[in-house]
Amino acid sequence: MIKVLVTGGTGYIGSHTTVELQNNGYEVIIVDNLANSNAGVVDSIERITGIRPTFEKVDCTDDATMKKVFAAYPGIKGIIHFAADKAVGESVEKPLKYYRNNIDSLLTLLELMPKNGVESIVFSSSCTVYGQPSPEYLPVSEQAPIQPATSPYGNTKQINEEIIRDAIHSGAPYKSIVLRYFNPIGAHPTSEIGELPSGVPQNLVPFLTQTAAGIRKELSVFGNDYNTPDGSCIRDYINVVDLAKAHVIAMDRMLKNRSGVALEYFNLGTGKGLSVLELIHAFEKATGVKVPYKIVARREGDIEQIWADPNYANEVLGWKAVESIEDTLRSAWKWQQRT
Repeated sequence: MIKVLVTGGTGYIGSHTTVELQNNGYEVIIVDNLANSNAGVVDSIERITGIRPTFEKVDCTDDATMKKVFAAYPGIKGIIHFAADKAVGESVEKPLKYYRNNIDSLLTLLELMPKNGVESIVFSSSCTVYGQPSPEYLPVSEQAPIQPATSPYGNTKQINEEIIRDAIHSGAPYKSIVLRYFNPIGAHPTSEIGELPSGVPQNLVPFLTQTAAGIRKELSVFGNDYNTPDGSCIRDYINVVDLAKAHVIAMDRMLKNRSGVALEYFNLGTGKGLSVLELIHAFEKATGVKVPYKIVARREGDIEQIWADPNYANEVLGWKAVESIEDTLRSAWKWQQRT
């Protein structure tokens, strides 16, 4: 059984990916500092899969402790690196926190990989590396130019991509697939795992579902004066289980030497853009629950509109987003009702 280390594996995307890895026969070792998750997620993963992943409470920026993890679990062949701070707004307010955590964690892993025979790393990146694409680059393919980041969070993704590129160019003995996500939403169909942020949610759908549940008074829509059909920002919302499955395919691709190259990039999205207001209305239609909202000022760091051209991932990676937006939003609501 092939061992894979999943950093940030008790987090939102990490937990769903751990489930898919275990369902596909991988042995998973999770490391997570629980800064934005909780250890009870390990129990939930076990209930879904019947297999309990190994869990170590570790901060990936801690070189000495990460060395102990590799010593304790010899034979790790791949890493999927999720561990990072990820809120755009917070990154504008606390940029140094984001640079320290998001960059140091990757450097630690890349330095330890050759010393421990790790062959492959999937890096959790973001469509934020494209900035605000000009109209001729919408929908966004992998050929779209990388633009100056609109937030420190986005900049850490760009910098980390450059670090991986430079390390592999220098002859580092491992491969990498960089997955640039659009906007993951929803929850596992069992409602055992989902997006459960600590404190006030920074992402749209958890705030939306908490508002629908009466936990929050109303949802703030940041701006209705953008150059979009209804004035609100447009994003490409992808089901988190669909997204998780892409990581398994990427790991298979590297470990089974299907690509023939050391570094690849794939955009992961549905290919369809939805505005914030359209998403609210889709949720109301899918669940029958009204969501009170108000229009507020734009938020610094937000991109006006972006959605994916997923053809390259569909054809070359052999992956496709299949879940509908209605089913995805229903899964998010079902998860909210359980939490």
